[in-house]
Amino acid sequence: METELIVKSIMGLIALLSLLVFFLFLEPNKDKKKPNSNSKVVVDRDEVESEETNLDALVAIIKNKKSDSKKLSFALDMILKHHGTFHKKMGVRAHKDFDIYMDVLFTLCRHPNTNKDLIINFDKELARLNPDYKQEINNAISKGLNSRGI
Repeated sequence: METELIVKSIMGLIALLSLLVFFLFLEPNKDKKKPNSNSKVVVDRDEVESEETNLDALVAIIKNKKSDSKKLSFALDMILKHHGTFHKKMGVRAHKDFDIYMDVLFTLCRHPNTNKDLIINFDKELARLNPDYKQEINNAISKGLNSRGI
């Protein structure tokens, strides 16, 4: 009696497994036309430029550990060009948006593909564009360099 139940259970599980495997290989989008890979896609220049200058996209390039020095340099140049000036200080405190730039500085210092020229040039230009934040910029650079553990 028990062996008959076990055999029926195993057969039921095999049937269920075969049904699930069938659904795994079933392509639901098979009927839809796929875009031709040879067709040219027209891209609006403003869309590409806005993606390249988006602060979040530029920060993502810097946070990507696989970014090389050229990509880092491009991202830093775009940050300086389009997002280089900060909001004015609120008394003694830095503006809350400055935290993004502190994170960029810290990440840049810890990046495996960075070099001294990138760090120094970004530091100088950022301090030149925002003289009120010079001390905070220097503190962020110091913390980033000290955290490298070299």
